[in-house]
Amino acid sequence: MLNETCILTTKDFTILEAMRDRHVDPHDPLAPILARKLKTARMVLHDDIPGNVATLNSRVTFRVDGACAETRVLSHERMNLLVGVFQPITTPRGLALLGLAEGQEYRLVWRGLEERVVLDAVNYQPEAARHGRLRDGGPATGTAGRFHASPGMHGLRLVHGARADRGGEAAGD
Repeated sequence: MLNETCILTTKDFTILEAMRDRHVDPHDPLAPILARKLKTARMVLHDDIPGNVATLNSRVTFRVDGACAETRVLSHERMNLLVGVFQPITTPRGLALLGLAEGQEYRLVWRGLEERVVLDAVNYQPEAARHGRLRDGGPATGTAGRFHASPGMHGLRLVHGARADRGGEAAGD
């Protein structure tokens, strides 16, 4: 039996409730996924979400039916700006990933086929970054393979380009 439980922040849960209210057509492929997610969800405050759970705006690595891993950012709406960067939760796969923990799988049926979506890793989670629970880039002070940034460290690292290294002159000027 699959572990159907997902963990959602109160914000993500509210967004899914609004989506469910808009997807009243029983033939909509999102309707049964939304119903399952909301029925099995464990809701937590954003401060309490584990760092290995996929939340909205998390960068995740996942596999579909054992194929090559893909890395995407879970987004609310479809983004046409950067193709291949985002996985909207308005698609069955994006919705399946929301609330999963690393290593957890979700079986969904759409387009007449069953797919097995497995969350391999949460590479970045906004809630964890906001609270200094970074996965990479900081000293190992956490448990269960989690890293915490030391005081004063931030989730982003400034990288200087050629212009900064030459006192304002671009390379080749």
